[in-house]
Amino acid sequence: MKTLLRCVVACCAWMAASAMAQLQPQIPPAGPAAPTGKTVVFVASDFRNGGVMGVYRGLEEASRILGWKLVLEDGQGQGSTQAALLDRALATSPHGIVFGGFDPDALTEQVAKARREKIVLVGWHAAKEPGPTTHLFTNISTRADDVARLAAELVLRDARARQQPVGVVIFNDDQYAVANAKTAVMKQTIEACQGHSGCQVLAVQNLRISDAASAMPRLVPQLLETHGTAWTYSLAINDVYFDEINFPLLRAQRTDIRNVSAGDGSAKALGRIAAGVSQQIATVAEPLKLHGYQLADELNRAFAGAPPSGFQSQPLLLTTEVLRQADKRGAEASLGFEAAYRKIWKRP
Repeated sequence: MKTLLRCVVACCAWMAASAMAQLQPQIPPAGPAAPTGKTVVFVASDFRNGGVMGVYRGLEEASRILGWKLVLEDGQGQGSTQAALLDRALATSPHGIVFGGFDPDALTEQVAKARREKIVLVGWHAAKEPGPTTHLFTNISTRADDVARLAAELVLRDARARQQPVGVVIFNDDQYAVANAKTAVMKQTIEACQGHSGCQVLAVQNLRISDAASAMPRLVPQLLETHGTAWTYSLAINDVYFDEINFPLLRAQRTDIRNVSAGDGSAKALGRIAAGVSQQIATVAEPLKLHGYQLADELNRAFAGAPPSGFQSQPLLLTTEVLRQADKRGAEASLGFEAAYRKIWKRP
């Protein structure tokens, strides 16, 4: 018993120290000053995706600082709706359009029109990897591999500390390249089972983020019937799945299953993790507000004819311990990017 207690204490201390180390400043490189009067349309993949909306709020704040007009559209998780909204955005001739969480590869007609009209296209989670793409001036995200590996490794550490088996169900939305990349790395990491033994990926469950609320109450009993007590952990590509999983698990008396998300640090997820009473024990969060500011900065660089910044943000491993130690303004408050961008843009 004493050995187990020492393992648990050591694991918690390691997680807190490791994650707090990640809350160090993340400072972008110098760039051009920003003009006022620009118009940008943010087409969200789905308002129900907390990560997308967190990034939008960061961009909204940056746009107020810059004196830009920002228009928000809801793609409702449907490709046809996203395409229609892009058509509508293009008809208004904005200076820039943001692909908020969906891939432009199938929207070649809209992309071609934007190029003809010299409208800048940038994305957040709009491609598998961060950086410039065929269609985008740049795509902003943390690296999917880094996010996924942090989430899966936390499961392994937690299982070692608790001396319990690892039987994982992974929730994915396979319409998104970044989600598939995360899922592949999580699966590989669990199956490698470094430092543990007998790890299993019980299922990779494809479920659209937009369908999680309606589907999870009937899906969880099916998974429990199939996997029983072998199911000890869940991993997911987005916090939305864990918005909906607690009640069906509680009703099935499976409050032992522990959940870790590989994105995106939604307000709901952070609240329940900080409270320490949820079965979701951590999220490997995107620095969403930082990404919103970076979207504004990359757009401004494009408007000025400058190249993309090349700035690469790092994911934040957020556990109950870390969130309780964080500044009241949130886990991103110590990253230092707000003052850095104001200096770049020549804003007080």
